[in-house]
Amino acid sequence: MPKQNFYQTLKAEVARIDEAQVAKRQENVIEGFTNDPSPKAIIAGKEYQIFNSNDYLGLRHHVTLKKAEHEGSEQYGAGPGAVRFISGSLKVHRDLEKALAKFHGREDAMVFSSAFAANLAVLFSLIKGQSKDSLLNNNTLVLSDELNHRSIIDGIRLAGLESEQKQIFPHLKPSEAAQVLESNKDKFDRVVIVTDGVFSMLGEFQDLKELRRVVDQYDSVYKEGVLLVVDDAHGVAGSGATGRGTEEVSGGKADVLIGTLGKGFGADGGYVVADQVVIDYLRESAATYIYSNSISGATAAAALASVNLVDSAEGQALLASAKENIAYFKEEMTKAGFAFAADSNHAIQPLLIGDATKTKALTKGLFDEGVLVTNINYPVVPKGRDEIRVQISATHTREDLVEFIGKITEVAKKVGVLA
Repeated sequence: MPKQNFYQTLKAEVARIDEAQVAKRQENVIEGFTNDPSPKAIIAGKEYQIFNSNDYLGLRHHVTLKKAEHEGSEQYGAGPGAVRFISGSLKVHRDLEKALAKFHGREDAMVFSSAFAANLAVLFSLIKGQSKDSLLNNNTLVLSDELNHRSIIDGIRLAGLESEQKQIFPHLKPSEAAQVLESNKDKFDRVVIVTDGVFSMLGEFQDLKELRRVVDQYDSVYKEGVLLVVDDAHGVAGSGATGRGTEEVSGGKADVLIGTLGKGFGADGGYVVADQVVIDYLRESAATYIYSNSISGATAAAALASVNLVDSAEGQALLASAKENIAYFKEEMTKAGFAFAADSNHAIQPLLIGDATKTKALTKGLFDEGVLVTNINYPVVPKGRDEIRVQISATHTREDLVEFIGKITEVAKKVGVLA
């Protein structure tokens, strides 16, 4: 049968990926978690310290979120039933959107099934428009940081732009974005500049204050202005004194801010906040919102509880604890002789190993010692920049950190990472 030839092609591609040692499908299966202050994962009956989670404030195990999720399930059921324009919005969805808008100081918000889905739809809708009948023209220039997340890249690809409409500016260099805007000012009606707030491989913050200055400088130069879109999935509920993420850290503000409820907020789903006119338009044009189920009412209830918790004294205490843990980890790991791939003040702490074999050996050695970390290798990072991406949580105790630093130092010496 001809399709068997296709299956053989797929089989060969999987074999190629395995040969390159970049396979991702062999995930650890987590059976549950312990009840420790910083819960450990249970894998095949063994307990593991978790240093590879995006749960920056430890909220996914927080009793308040779990209680809200249980009550939400009792009230709304286990699933959403259908897409919102068909079966209606659950009240908790709108309550969550109002809370997110207030949290970020915006007029309105929309909740998506994920931040990836939000990026795909928001970027396509703002760049291309919803259909051939749309009043939006397609004379748009898109300007993207060179290290942006895959969801941003795919969102731009979906718009099907001509090559000259897609420009990349060097990583963390808004001044060079300004040069692109200057050289294209007579060619396009509008510009969409898109960037991550926090870059997930290195824990680096975009300089939104400077990027905002560039946007404001050129906004009047283009017929329909310059729009700044920021994906701050790793920033919100994890960075800044009150958890407002990269905007709070850098002092700059996005026109359209995309976030997630599945990292620092400890729940699930994605969202976008913006001026009312932008949200009204996106509710009519964002395909992954219109034609895809939203998160369940139970998950929305947990997320709403989390937003309220982060925006409280307890939330600020957790953010302060996370900051202290990060500083302690950096100091002690530097003393131990480790090098960092970037000087990150984020919970993402990238340990530069520089060798794929040693990176994987270190990850395996730590797993054998009951510690979960993630090795990042080419092509996710450039060759020679292989790293261990350690992620610090507010709920890691000092004892957790001391134990982990001891284990990673010992294993690193065994596999030749440290002398």
